[in-house]
Amino acid sequence: MAPPTRHRIHRIHRRSFLAGAAALGAAGALGAAGCARVPSGDALARLKTQGTVLLGIAGEVPYGYIDEQGVFTGEAPELAEVVFKRLGIGRVQPVATDFSSLIPGLNSQQFDVVSAGMYINKERCAQVVFSDPEYQMLDSFIVRKGNPKQLHTYEDVVRAKANATGTGYAEFGYAVAAGFPEKDIVILQDQVAGLNAVESGRVDVFAGTALTVREVVKKSARAEATRPFAAVVDGKKKIDGGGFAFRPTDTELRDAFNTEIHKMKKSGELFRILRPFGFTKAEMTELTAEELCR
Repeated sequence: MAPPTRHRIHRIHRRSFLAGAAALGAAGALGAAGCARVPSGDALARLKTQGTVLLGIAGEVPYGYIDEQGVFTGEAPELAEVVFKRLGIGRVQPVATDFSSLIPGLNSQQFDVVSAGMYINKERCAQVVFSDPEYQMLDSFIVRKGNPKQLHTYEDVVRAKANATGTGYAEFGYAVAAGFPEKDIVILQDQVAGLNAVESGRVDVFAGTALTVREVVKKSARAEATRPFAAVVDGKKKIDGGGFAFRPTDTELRDAFNTEIHKMKKSGELFRILRPFGFTKAEMTELTAEELCR
């Protein structure tokens, strides 16, 4: 796999990443103060004046994370750099927080936009407005090598002794819909914690997106990823899509972002940006946010 094109990302090192939670309050204060000096009511004009977009991420490979050199990278920061530069904004500043804090942080103006492998669904669409998805995604499980309990679907997982997923993951709802007791689902920080839990025998299975699961097990001698599959909810297969989230008042900014995404889909540039992070052509999509919000 070719290395990600990190040269476009503003270099932010590990100390800044670890201070991400503290930075949220400061970011909100700066945003509130900045509104007095820059155009109000037009997010794109404001961001052009500021020259910087605050991008909320969750520190998850391959969506937005910090690499071994202490540099922010991932499909979200890379894509955001390209799109916002074309919209006249020269710098993207990633800010890391817990996945569950992303939408609250966006709506309290701690970020300007959020992208963190976040599925577009009806519940989230009631809180934010999404760009059209840049990818579609199936689910997969981390299981012990050889998949001794033959866990391939959420219905199979109902008979597992311990089922885990990540904080705020859509997979939680899919397991509950299949009949797994909500109170018995183990919530872990991310897919790395999920891998560790499966390898140690703490849980039988960790549910996540096919992309994150297949990436995290690559170097494991004790765990593997199951074949990607679509969750079934109310008798219908679910194919999810992930996109950038904006505040409900920022529809013009979202629309300008969408225009660039559509151009990049048509030219093939979007896939060229996402491919170094493990995305395949099967994960490119023509789904819309409107469809997924339903």
